[in-house]
Amino acid sequence: MKIVLQRVSHASVDVAGVRIAQIGAGLLLLVGIAVDDADIDVAKIAKKIVDLRIFEDEDRKMNRSLRDTGGAALAVSQFTLCASVSKGRRPSFVNAAPPEIAEAVFDAFVEALRAEGVAVQIGEFGAKMAVVLENTGPVTLVLEVAGGGVTG
Repeated sequence: MKIVLQRVSHASVDVAGVRIAQIGAGLLLLVGIAVDDADIDVAKIAKKIVDLRIFEDEDRKMNRSLRDTGGAALAVSQFTLCASVSKGRRPSFVNAAPPEIAEAVFDAFVEALRAEGVAVQIGEFGAKMAVVLENTGPVTLVLEVAGGGVTG
């Protein structure tokens, strides 16, 4: 699983010109589910994200978490994060989980975030989406989850 996490002042998702999700201050999470992620510990990942100290305190130090700020999350499934560009010029998506597995893992991840007390909005799984955001900082992290651990 790969998650591109961006600290935002606001973010939204439109599908076919219709706004389906939006948040104010918080995190935009672009989530790629790989073929071997069916049994991944989404609760552990959700807790890690909610407790990352990436929001500024009164001294402008990154010392506060999403939990501390009461911010929201906008989670968007993005299979292209699992692309390989090691051969040729066209990305290969063989490492991306098939939709039925990816959607189940994504849904479990969203529920794990909600279980941590976070207000979560989501994109539309499998749809062509327009994602709009204002990254503050800018702060962008890439989290990679494999073998039970989170790196990035």
